[in-house]
Amino acid sequence: MITTSFASAILSKPGLLRIPNAWDAASARRVVSAGAPLLATTSAGVSWSLGLCDGEALTPPQVVQRALEIRRVCPATPLSVDIERGYSNALGDVADLVDALVRAGVSSINIEDGDDTPAVLASKIAAIRSSHDRRILFINARTDVYLLGLAANGDRATEAISRALTYVDAGCDGVFVPGVTDADEIEVIAASIAVPLNVMALPSLPGVDELERLGVRRLTAGPALAIAAYGRCEELAGEFMSGKPDGLWAAPVDFAGMNA
Repeated sequence: MITTSFASAILSKPGLLRIPNAWDAASARRVVSAGAPLLATTSAGVSWSLGLCDGEALTPPQVVQRALEIRRVCPATPLSVDIERGYSNALGDVADLVDALVRAGVSSINIEDGDDTPAVLASKIAAIRSSHDRRILFINARTDVYLLGLAANGDRATEAISRALTYVDAGCDGVFVPGVTDADEIEVIAASIAVPLNVMALPSLPGVDELERLGVRRLTAGPALAIAAYGRCEELAGEFMSGKPDGLWAAPVDFAGMNA
């Protein structure tokens, strides 16, 4: 079991922690090589790499297997795994998945509410927390108020805060609010919760210096790196098919670097 605390890695350093999300073992090695101090998966990227659509199409064995693959090539870097809604509303099933991930060396999970009521995610957090204390497992609770439009525009910050406080009471260690981009709303959410606030990189998000001033502690890339990588793959393939292969040799890593 890996006992490196994800919480200590987040809380031991002041300021904004940037985490470029990976989706497989190779992408994990590349982002660590780029200087990422922590690893976090994107369920969307993992799904696409397996030929699946994002949105709980993964199975628990697939999630655990991908975690094992990443831990094998990045054994010294704390790993957080996105488990969406836990792939079940049965608390025992969710707890079993998290147990398997902890045994695989995972030190953090990201678990979301989606369109469930806050009580559903709160019960899952409490069940997970009862088996794994904060020295072993960091629980990042994601609320989809903004992504899914679960409240009217003017009420989203209030609803996100209400859900966040429920999840903190249940035992989470951090709150993830993907989709929020308004500076005033980010600031009020950060000030209203006693745990680190995580937001997701989007084109309209304030810059990193401003996010730090607003009280954000964690910025994740979400699926953006996976989308960019697959998009670049298609672009280069098109150039190759057009008789223009030079772009294939422009990457900052070569065959030997990948093979290492």
